[in-house]
Amino acid sequence: MLSHPDDLKYVKSHEFIRKEGANAVIGITAFAADQLGDVTFVELPKVGDKFKTEQKFGVIESVKSVSDLFMPVAGEVLEVNDKLASEPELVNLDCYNAGWMLKIKLDNLAEVDSAMSAEDYKKFIVE
Repeated sequence: MLSHPDDLKYVKSHEFIRKEGANAVIGITAFAADQLGDVTFVELPKVGDKFKTEQKFGVIESVKSVSDLFMPVAGEVLEVNDKLASEPELVNLDCYNAGWMLKIKLDNLAEVDSAMSAEDYKKFIVE
């Protein structure tokens, strides 16, 4: 069974949010990684780039498809996971930890609270 940690928030485009003070870690969920299959390439933005909620921030390619990545909350990119350039399979192996994609400075802390809980996300993906 796929893991969806209770301490994270989730959005319908299958990204997760891990709040860390005024910042957040962004990546794709285990469900999304499973649906994609073996990830072969991840294109991420540059540090300093700013995004609005639901704005495209990158691309993820797998043996099955190419998909856009969407920002679950508004913010400025503080850090990108450079390891994904040479090890995109980290998304499949450990999407919530080693396979994270971005660290951002949140524009609005309260916006995270409006995302789905793990329980709500689990219900969403089985509908």
